Order: sequence, then structure tokens, then C-alpha cells
Amino acid sequence: MPDFDAEFDLEFDLEFDVVVAGSGGGVAGAYTAAREGLSVLLVEATDKFGGTTAFSGGGGMWFPCNPVLQRAGTDDTIDDALTYFHAVVGERTPQELQDTYVRGGAGLIEYLEQDPAFEFAVFPWPDYYGAAPKARNDGYRHTVPVPVPDQELGPYAGLVRGPLDTERLGAPAPDLLVGGRALIGRFLAAMARLSNVDCWRNAPLDELIVDDGRVVGAVIDRDGTPVRVRARRGVLLASGGFEQNAEMRARYGVPGDANDTMGGPGNTGRAHLAAMAAGADVDLMDQAWWSPGMTHPDGRSAFALWFTGGIFVNQDGRRFVNESAPYDRLGRDVIRQIEDGTATLPFWMIYDHRAGEIPPVGATNVSMVDPAQYRDAGLWHTSDTIAGLAEAIGVPAAELEATIERFNTLAASGVDEDFGRGAEPYDRIFTQGESPLVPIDTPPYHAAAFGLSDLGTKGGLRTDTCARVLTADGTPIPGLYAAGNTMAAVSGTTYPGGGNPIGASLLFSHFAALDMATQGR
Repeated sequence: MPDFDAEFDLEFDLEFDVVVAGSGGGVAGAYTAAREGLSVLLVEATDKFGGTTAFSGGGGMWFPCNPVLQRAGTDDTIDDALTYFHAVVGERTPQELQDTYVRGGAGLIEYLEQDPAFEFAVFPWPDYYGAAPKARNDGYRHTVPVPVPDQELGPYAGLVRGPLDTERLGAPAPDLLVGGRALIGRFLAAMARLSNVDCWRNAPLDELIVDDGRVVGAVIDRDGTPVRVRARRGVLLASGGFEQNAEMRARYGVPGDANDTMGGPGNTGRAHLAAMAAGADVDLMDQAWWSPGMTHPDGRSAFALWFTGGIFVNQDGRRFVNESAPYDRLGRDVIRQIEDGTATLPFWMIYDHRAGEIPPVGATNVSMVDPAQYRDAGLWHTSDTIAGLAEAIGVPAAELEATIERFNTLAASGVDEDFGRGAEPYDRIFTQGESPLVPIDTPPYHAAAFGLSDLGTKGGLRTDTCARVLTADGTPIPGLYAAGNTMAAVSGTTYPGGGNPIGASLLFSHFAALDMATQGR
């Protein structure tokens, strides 16, 4: 046990310079603090490291003009990226916070690349508001981690959460970590080489310890035993959102259901509640990162994208959204129409037999199981006629027939006059630049049920540009920091581009650690 002052002998069981709660984006804070010479305790509420970040298929980071992109020859500028981000986010979050994010990512990549444990690559992914000023539609603001073999994680081998098929379907975890698992794995591999960081699993943060207005430590529930840990420099809360907490979702009016979230299993809002008890202010608490969700036989609707055909129709048999829009924009369209009564759940993907019975969904995130299970659960239906399909899913036959006729006319023209499908580069990313308007004219006809999913809540603790948690009057709470989905999202009510959630989580965790490292110098 580390030595500590007699003043704290009766109050604390252990002490470190920094306590980090959460091993998703929080790994960046733990790694940075340890690399800067501070003693660190990283606590993870569950039995595996990585949180929601580990579920990300790409593990991407929206970091304009970073060294990886510069080496690839991008002609992007920070001024252009700021113009885009400001146009999309607007005034919903402080501009200085937005500027800190847009400007800071390049420096974080440069910092990490000084360590051989980290390796990144360009993965072009268009911005999610392609018509906004200075949108980067070639995708050159998006960077991903290079895959890493699990055995390179040393003592952390086998301890990274995911992938989703392992967690939900019992599939073996691959030996090669990719996407978000690779990102977490690389941080763990780097920390395995540092002697001044401890990582605990099955150890949620239950309470913050406050002395004269300053957060001086935390109570950690380690395998069911409360451990009082002093944090000399501060506590970083980066333990995800509260998407798994049905009561908190209801209290703050978050649309959707905890059963359908893609968030990590430990994301129950404990850190939010602990910080609020210590005087923290919150914002965006009714918000999440939404998406359409393909409904599976287990009753859960899981984040789905990469639609290469089909249309979505509501309970009236009418098309109601741009099916190829970026997933958060699409999810928000669904929510708006649920709220005004023009849509209900489930809604249906209607498609034809040109590629067979399986829905034209390239990325289900949770793999499809035996088609018979979907049919038996009433989730997939087939008919030789549109009228027969309408009867099977309980929508008016005349309306569905008119909807298909109208869509086929639009597909023939190549222009979606109703919802603009295909008008932005992202709409065409999964059809290799071709029109995503695929006619529905090859019987038999099919329908698949969809619901509303999310990638986690995005409401949380208000912070400044150093990730210091603020009170309602804007005063920082000494010793308390937040990042990731525990922090009120820098992007407000929007999702500007792929890698924005992970990028912001890593960056503000990093800034929190740097701020703690400067104390006492």
C-alpha cells in the first residue's frame, strides 16, 4: 500500500495521484496521467475493459488535420473544420469547447504516436452533414487504430470487452483486435509497460469524497467491498452514459428503451449521480447518439447501417425518411415522427427478392441468426404481392402499393424528390457512389421489423475546456473532471461525423490528465 500522510490514515485505504472511473475513453486519461509521471488507479465497473468504445466496429476518431491525415496528403485546414463544426453544432454548446475539440485532436495523435504502442491509419468516412459549409465529403477527417493481436496486451490479454457477437450470441472472441477493441487494446498494452498505473475490474465508483468543496477521493466498490481511495490530483469520470438505466432514461425523457441500446453493460449513470451529489451541473440529459435498429429474435433492436436497398414505411404504409441518411440523423427523424404521432414502432423495411430473403443490411453489428427465428417471431414476412405483404404487417394495402409505385418512379429517375436520398455523399458510401434508390419490383416481397436503437446517452456533466466539471454558476469543482458520455457532449444535439464520440472522449480525458499533471509544478 502506498505511503500517505497520517492525516488521512483513518480516512483512506489507498491513495493515488489520479483516479479514473471508466475504461472506454478513460484509458486516454489514465495513460496520459501515468506517462506524465503521476500514480494512477483506473477502475472499471464490469469484468472487461473498453466500455462502449470496445463495441465500435471502426474505433474511429474525428480529428481534423492530424499527422496521419497530413502524411496521407490531406489539404484540409483547421479553419475549414471549425467552420463545419460550428455550422453543424451551432450555439448549443460553448464555442470555446467546440474549438478546443476541433483544434486538439491532431495534438493527441502526435502525442500518442511518440509511443510505439500506437499505430493509426486513414479510413475515409464522409462527414455526416454533407451539405454544411466546409464538410469534408472525401472522409479525410477520420482516423482509425491499426488492428493488434490480443497477445500483445500482456497482462490484459483476453480482457477487452466485445465484440457484440461474443457478448450477445456467445461467439468466440477473435484473436485479432480490430476497431474499438484495437483502440482500447493499444492503450492497455501501453499502460502494461508503465509501473505507476493500476487497473481494477469489477470496481464501480459509488461515491465521491468531498472535503471543503474539493473532490479528494472516491469510494470504489471492489468486488463488493467498499474501498476509500484518496486522489491527490483529482478524479476523472469517464464511465459512459446512463443508457442502461431505465429509471434515469425515464426521468430525463430519453427516447428509446434500455433494452435496445448498444452501450456498455456498466453504463448505468453511477458517476453522473455521484457528481451531481457533489454539486455538478448537467446538460443534454434527454439526448443520445441514435440510430435505426434492426429487431432480432431476442426482442432487442440493434444499431444497423449500410442499407443497399429497401425503404422504410410507417404504420400507414407510407415512406417517411431518407433511409440512407447518417444513422443519428435518421434516428432523430424517427423520434420526431413518433413524438408527433406520424410513426410508431416497429417500422418496416420493405424490399424485394433481388438479393434473396435476407434484408439488404450490410452492417447489423449483431449478426443475424437463422431466418426461421425471425419468421417465427413475426419480425420477417414474405408475400408474392405487395397487398399480401401489407396484410401481413398490418398496413393499408392501397397505401403500401402507392408508396412502392412512387418509389419505383423516383428510382427510375435517380432523384428522390420526397426525402433526398442520395443527395449527400454519405448516402452513397455503401453503394460505391451509385444511387441508393433501388427499385422494389422483383417478387416475392419482404418486410423486416425495425425499432429505435442508440449508441449511448450523451447528456452529462458540464465541463470547461480542461474537462473540469462545473457547478450551475460555471465554477469548476476542484479535483473533478469528466469526459466521454459522462460529460455533456461537445457536439450538442448533433453527430457531426464518424469518430466524434470516441474522439471527444479520448481528447477530453487526455486534457483532464494534462491539467492534473500541471498541478504542483
